[in-house]
Amino acid sequence: MSLSRKLIVIGVGVGISFSQLESVLAQSKLSSEADSQKQQQKNNSLQLPTSPNQVKIQQVRSLSLKQALELAAQNNRDLQIAALTLERSRSALQQAQAALLPTFGVNGELRQVGDQERPGDIIFEPESASPTFLSGTVEANYNLFTFGKRSAQIKAAQEQVKFEQLELARIRQQTRLDISSAYYDLQEADEQVKINRAAVENARIGLRDAQLLEGGGTGSKLDTIRASVQLKNAEQDLIQAQTEQDIASDKLTRILGLSETTDVAAAEPVQTAGQWNRSLEESIILAFQNRAELKQQSIQRNISSQQRQIALAEIRPTVSLFANYQALSELSNKGADGYAAGARVAWNFLDGGTASAAAKQEDANVKIAETRFADTRSQIRLEIEQAYKNLMANAKNIKTATAALEQAQEALELISFGYRRGATTQLEVNTAQNELTNAAGNKVKAILNYNRSLTSLRRAINDL
Repeated sequence: MSLSRKLIVIGVGVGISFSQLESVLAQSKLSSEADSQKQQQKNNSLQLPTSPNQVKIQQVRSLSLKQALELAAQNNRDLQIAALTLERSRSALQQAQAALLPTFGVNGELRQVGDQERPGDIIFEPESASPTFLSGTVEANYNLFTFGKRSAQIKAAQEQVKFEQLELARIRQQTRLDISSAYYDLQEADEQVKINRAAVENARIGLRDAQLLEGGGTGSKLDTIRASVQLKNAEQDLIQAQTEQDIASDKLTRILGLSETTDVAAAEPVQTAGQWNRSLEESIILAFQNRAELKQQSIQRNISSQQRQIALAEIRPTVSLFANYQALSELSNKGADGYAAGARVAWNFLDGGTASAAAKQEDANVKIAETRFADTRSQIRLEIEQAYKNLMANAKNIKTATAALEQAQEALELISFGYRRGATTQLEVNTAQNELTNAAGNKVKAILNYNRSLTSLRRAINDL
């Protein structure tokens, strides 16, 4: 009778890499602490409101610019993403540095060999001889020479960490600029509401005077109609200003990362935010020295250079050391063991041009970074020049607008006094009121435009 034989294998394996154990334990600890603190926040951020009450404005927070900047440092989502990206790059650096350490692994296997008389069936009979073998291997490996690949990977990871640190600083500066601009927009909207409310009140007084004069026989029906039209126009301007105020508040709330049920209001009055004591040329040089964007392009060039080295290392020889110990035993009998140590050489010298093509790509990335450096430098200079010239112009506009506002107030008082005595017409009163409204708005705009230009200058030299 012919016999068919088949191996029945039961295997158990375990692998441990001690070179990464420390990193894994550290990351696990950080993750557990972060999870305990942020789990509720994450759960809320992944949920959408389902009822109108969940998105209805329930409170209005009155904030100064300083308070708004402090809130943004805690809640702004762009800053949070940049911080998480930096942490990811640091973890990638730890991963690259792990290649400096040897790896140590343990593998074990339990194998049973059985007899089989009928193909297709697996039968274990107590009387049959089914020997069981236990084998194990302990091995250590270390990459001795990688032709610069390992060091290039570590340097590239280090440069990437620097890049992300600069990116976090850049986003922090940009966020402060965005918040300052949004805050000034809200201030301007608030002032426009005040100005238009005053214009509505003046128009009501003008309409009342026109009606009284018409009733006394010294005024005309046309003057009353004009006064009524003036009031309606002022009311429309007030409605538009209030709408723009609400939109400006919503914009600032979003940048601050506050709750959907919270709205913000500007607590500070409109006033100049400071002075600029540097010349245009000094400002340009300082911006070139401090701007993160220029440093980032230089770092990106370095990263591309390291990536080129990594690509070329794929077709260069590598040398690694190994040492292992092996044991094999049948459970019912004695076994055998042995060890081995040596060096391994690998050289993938022909890859169809893949490594060369990858290196050429990185060469192009180096040139792109150099070109972007020049473009960024030009853009920064343009930002400085625009902000500086706007700052100087708005400083002059503040003085002019202040004088114009005083004259417009005086003119309206004189014309209104003359109108009540029949010396001037309603059209002249309406014109004076419009001039006063425009003069008040121009002063507010001049101050806020000055503040915007000053903030842009400070942003341009990373000094916000």
